[in-house]
Amino acid sequence: MLSTPVLSAPSRTRLSSRSVSTLPTRLRPPDLLRITDQGASDVLEGRFDHLLPDGGRWPTDERWAARLHSDDDLDVWLISWVPDRSTELHDHAGSLGALTVLSGSLLEYRWAGTGLKQRRLDAGDQASFPLGWVHDVMHDPTSATTGPTLSVHAYSPPLTAMSYYEVTERSTLRRTRSELTDAPEKATL
Repeated sequence: MLSTPVLSAPSRTRLSSRSVSTLPTRLRPPDLLRITDQGASDVLEGRFDHLLPDGGRWPTDERWAARLHSDDDLDVWLISWVPDRSTELHDHAGSLGALTVLSGSLLEYRWAGTGLKQRRLDAGDQASFPLGWVHDVMHDPTSATTGPTLSVHAYSPPLTAMSYYEVTERSTLRRTRSELTDAPEKATL
């Protein structure tokens, strides 16, 4: 079962101001990548079958998500991705994130400062998201996989808000809205 990684206690030696973390969580991107990898393994081994859609039939026209783990430091989600649904350009407010793709392929469009860059994430691929990461994620329409693409996501601290963005005519990013949420990667048409 998923568990928060055990991290060593801080040293009693005096730390300089440069070595003190300014991140909002004790978990780091490598920790989140290990957690999503373990979550993916647990899903594939059937440990979360009780959370899957009835009869194992995945919705094909709507995205689906189930929370696999939640505590004060961490939320872990299993998310299905279906064709013709996108998350819109968004950030994860004050949360770091990571994902592992279980099946199929995802396309990610991320803001790179002057425009959007695309990458494809196939089954077994992982990605982490630092603070300030703005991206749009969707099922890859060229994927040969039948059924939805599946991925496990981790957020630390747990996701509480997301801001949404548009790219302006001057190739800058403009926030269009912010929403409080406890669910990841809301889908749009």
